[in-house]
Amino acid sequence: MTSVRFTVTPTKAEDHPGLSDTSPELSSRSGTHVRFGSRESVNRSEPPSDTSGGVTAPAGGGGTETPDYSNMEQGDGNSKLSSVYINNSHGADDDDLYDRNLALFEEEMDTRPKVSSLLSRLANYTNLMQGAKEHEEAESNSEKKKAKSPRMGTLMGVYLPCLQNIFGVILFLRLTWVVGTAGVLQGLSIVFICCCCTMLTAISMSAIATNGVVPAGGSYFMISRSLGPEFGGAVGLCFYLGTTFAGAMYILGAVEILLMYIAPEAAIFTAKGLESEGAAMLNNMRVYGSLCLLLMSLLVFVGVKYVNKLASVFLACVIVSIVSIYVGALVSVFKPPNFSVCMLGNRTINGHDLVDDRCAKTVLLSAEREAANETLPGADANTTALPTLEPSPSPGPHLAEKTTYLWSRFCQSAELNASCDDYFTANNFSRIEGIPGLASGVITENLWSSYLSKGDVVEKGSLSSSQGAHAASTQQPYVFADITTSFTLLVGIFFPSVTGIMAGSNRSGDLKDAQRSIPIGTILAILTTSFVYLTSVLLFGACVDGVVLRDKFGDSVKGNLVVGTLAWPTPWVIVVGSFFSTCGAGLQSLTGAPRLLQAIAKDNIIPFLRVFGHGKANGEPTWALLLTALIAELGILIASLDLVAPILTMFFLMCYLFVNLACALQTLLRTPNWRPRFSYYHWSLSFLGMTICLALMFISSWYYAIVAIVIAGMIYKYIEYHGAEKEWGDGIRGLSLSAARFALLRLEEGPPHTKNWRPQLLVLLKLDEDAHVKSPRLLTFASQLKAGKGLTIVGTVVSGNFLHSYGEALAAEQTLKLLMDKERVKGFCQCIVAQKAREGISHMIQSSGLGGMQPNTVVMGWPHAWRQSEDPQSWKTFIHTVRVTTAAHLALLVPKNISLFPSNSEPCADGYMDVWWIVHDGGMLMLLPFLLRQHKVWRKCGMRIFTVAQMEDNSIQMKKDLATFLYHLRIEAEVEVVEMHDSDISAYTYERTLMMEQRSQMLRQMRLSKSDRERERVRWSFDDAQLVKDRNSMLRLTSIGSDEDDDTDAGERDRAAAGDGSSSERHRRVQMTWTKEKASQYRAAHSGCSTPEGFRDMLSIRPDHSNVRRMHTAVKLNEVIVNKSHDARVVLLNMPGPPRNPEGDENYMEFLEVLTEGLERVLLVRGGGSEVITIYS
Repeated sequence: MTSVRFTVTPTKAEDHPGLSDTSPELSSRSGTHVRFGSRESVNRSEPPSDTSGGVTAPAGGGGTETPDYSNMEQGDGNSKLSSVYINNSHGADDDDLYDRNLALFEEEMDTRPKVSSLLSRLANYTNLMQGAKEHEEAESNSEKKKAKSPRMGTLMGVYLPCLQNIFGVILFLRLTWVVGTAGVLQGLSIVFICCCCTMLTAISMSAIATNGVVPAGGSYFMISRSLGPEFGGAVGLCFYLGTTFAGAMYILGAVEILLMYIAPEAAIFTAKGLESEGAAMLNNMRVYGSLCLLLMSLLVFVGVKYVNKLASVFLACVIVSIVSIYVGALVSVFKPPNFSVCMLGNRTINGHDLVDDRCAKTVLLSAEREAANETLPGADANTTALPTLEPSPSPGPHLAEKTTYLWSRFCQSAELNASCDDYFTANNFSRIEGIPGLASGVITENLWSSYLSKGDVVEKGSLSSSQGAHAASTQQPYVFADITTSFTLLVGIFFPSVTGIMAGSNRSGDLKDAQRSIPIGTILAILTTSFVYLTSVLLFGACVDGVVLRDKFGDSVKGNLVVGTLAWPTPWVIVVGSFFSTCGAGLQSLTGAPRLLQAIAKDNIIPFLRVFGHGKANGEPTWALLLTALIAELGILIASLDLVAPILTMFFLMCYLFVNLACALQTLLRTPNWRPRFSYYHWSLSFLGMTICLALMFISSWYYAIVAIVIAGMIYKYIEYHGAEKEWGDGIRGLSLSAARFALLRLEEGPPHTKNWRPQLLVLLKLDEDAHVKSPRLLTFASQLKAGKGLTIVGTVVSGNFLHSYGEALAAEQTLKLLMDKERVKGFCQCIVAQKAREGISHMIQSSGLGGMQPNTVVMGWPHAWRQSEDPQSWKTFIHTVRVTTAAHLALLVPKNISLFPSNSEPCADGYMDVWWIVHDGGMLMLLPFLLRQHKVWRKCGMRIFTVAQMEDNSIQMKKDLATFLYHLRIEAEVEVVEMHDSDISAYTYERTLMMEQRSQMLRQMRLSKSDRERERVRWSFDDAQLVKDRNSMLRLTSIGSDEDDDTDAGERDRAAAGDGSSSERHRRVQMTWTKEKASQYRAAHSGCSTPEGFRDMLSIRPDHSNVRRMHTAVKLNEVIVNKSHDARVVLLNMPGPPRNPEGDENYMEFLEVLTEGLERVLLVRGGGSEVITIYS
């Protein structure tokens, strides 16, 4: 890079005669001139460097003294005046548009900035998390502080936040229960599957996160920018719901710890019996959970700063709690904790029922103590209690046998001769160690699963018990299973304990090197937590007895937290630590979920969520926080941790599934922008992670999985139909391109079969001077014909030069798109700029489509009032288009009187669609009514098919054959054969033909110069111009137009019409009407066929015989069609082709007018020459 040296020299403006005193860039007073060698290297708003002499222009201020930038000095010392700049009159400020060394590119600097400007903007890019301003900062009026550059590294920015979010309530409240129920082996499998899922997801996430800058929004941003707004919005909302329900789960966990292990006496609702104990607990959870949610929401509302300050405290609680578990497991080798469990046979006794602390049926008491109602502390079955009720040695005179509290729970009274439960009578009480210790070998008993149904008693299989006993009653003091367990249920409950891997990506804006820290920190956090979970499963299985592990709430150990019994030095370390950690996790969820919803709302992809994009002045998402609190309240009203956990499992699994899909899709598509710095990924790993996520969704809870998928699908379709259009360069668009390319290449293998033929429309629309579509109902008809299927290309031609009319073309294309949206036509727009309309249409017909997806049918409007039109080119362009479509072997549809066709909101009444099958051109006439009837507008219309029989035809046989043909085509229609035997040419036909040829002759003769046409704007009316009368009305020549064609044949016709042979006279043309005076003046000035004799010759011409025959056909067919189909809703008719000789174009238009005269709605159909319908399946 070239070095630039700045020098500051005191000087005056008068020292430079080349600079004017009145220049706005120079001060008349003594100033300082900074000479610089590169305009882009100077930033006038920055403080001066040490080598610049310390003089800087102050920013802004009209009264401040501005330094004079007059001299420029390169590094070699050659100084030049600023007048060397091009366009120096604009001053130094305008010099910013270009550089002297880049003058070649100066005209494109506004659209193609210099590299230095681009890099400067990128360097100043800031990535602040939404809502980063705190409440106090928004209220303060202090000066803006300079933004601090991100300083967080991998440890503080990614690793520890991920640890805090991953470790949660499940580790402390449910992992021991999962191990005891599933066994060590299946417990390891559950943990391993869930950790593999998150590890594979983290690999995919690392690849996406290192493929460019990831702003705040985390997984939502990654998925939406990789898979598009539809998937992004659907999965983003699912992730939001998962985070919200996670907050509810953490709050429920904190309340459970509070009410069961810290302050059980704080319960508001108490159980009157064992049956109502569960309901009372749920009500307590709802009340305290709602209060806790309210307090946490208020804390988040006041300011996130307090939540962030408490985060380190909560993280310390988590780490201390986990360390205490490991220390306690090691200590248990030498000194196991003293937590004994009372057993009756192999059944576990609830420790809360040992009110007298005696695990025995009876005890021996001295007479004195019995008299004093004293009790023996700590008696057990091995010392003071009789093991059975069998006759025992007679007690001494000072000893008496007394029943315990447990006796009264199993017997009808406290007397020794009371009637007792059979199982109680047949089995003895015993005590076992709840925490045998790491060296006890209890892991052999805990290896295998022990799934229970709701209401089953927690039993120890290694203890003996009498067989054949009846089932336990809930009135008895056993430890019962509260829910039915299975492997799939445990997966759904445990999976939330491995979520939280997105915490690092959410903080990418605060990281010093996000593309390095996110992969390393996230993967290390997952490895750490996976190691903790796997070793915890082994430690729990090796240290704690199975009945204690299966005791979810620690009832067998007198209500102690099961994992706390293993902790060292006291269970309160785990109890207090888990309480604060779950509170912290709940606060983090209530902080992150509203910001995620705010990010989705601000993207404006879901219209009804826009209100949640607003918040306080400092950016805090107030409305989003309110909605989050309401949704979390729904989770709290469920009041069961085991029921809420599978719900958020579904939402998190769906989010992780799409993260893996995004990575796999980008990898397989190999898009040029896919260049992640994290290189340890592969599409197979992403697909494996995606498969595991999908399998876990249905393994854990298939009905929750279906509900989550349905919710995501509904959001997807809503965004697709009603959401804002977004183009984020997503992978789904790339996948669509790849699929389209593959499909197009497959279509190129051969022409489509007749069974697969469907109209691929090219709709030609004409725009007026204000860029409005002249016949919008034409697009309505196309939408009814397509019914949303197949290809539709809507095209128009803009007259002019492409270099100058590009803006008009864009405006025309936008107009077409708006009309297509209004008519709900799915297709493409194509706008061509050409000097002539006919050339543009020809180019469009030739070039529209791609590969096998090319239009096979052209839809164009009828030139309305072509006889009276001021633009004679309209019908010429129409005939030219007919010829081009015929040459291209395309079908042609021309709706006449298109304004009378029904709109999509005005269905036709009952009626008929009449098909007049004159000639066979591929079966288009049969197929079109069937396609129209698929639309609701034409659904009630029946179908009638008419065909014409000549004298030599057998009309009866024709009708039978036609009915059979329609039967094989599976088309229901009425059939009628019309006989046309009268071949005599009527006088009306002759007069009509004569009128047509006279008009054509006048069009050839009356060609004046363009200047004459502008001067002579008069009306030409012959008093004796009543040439021939129509049956219904008089046809008047109200306008005589000229052909403005510049083609070769048109020029030949001009030369034939102009008798003098002059080139200027040949190309002069006019549109005007004549009075007798003007006609006399014209005859005096011109000779040839324009003489009075020439007019008399024109009026006395005899019609051509071929034209008379064609007119006869048109007249006779029109009579029959009007007679039979005057009440039809639409008439479909074969469209005859244009004449081979272009001189008969005017006659061709007249033939079509006569053929369709008196019909309200007509669809002229011209086939493309190939079969479009078949009788074969």
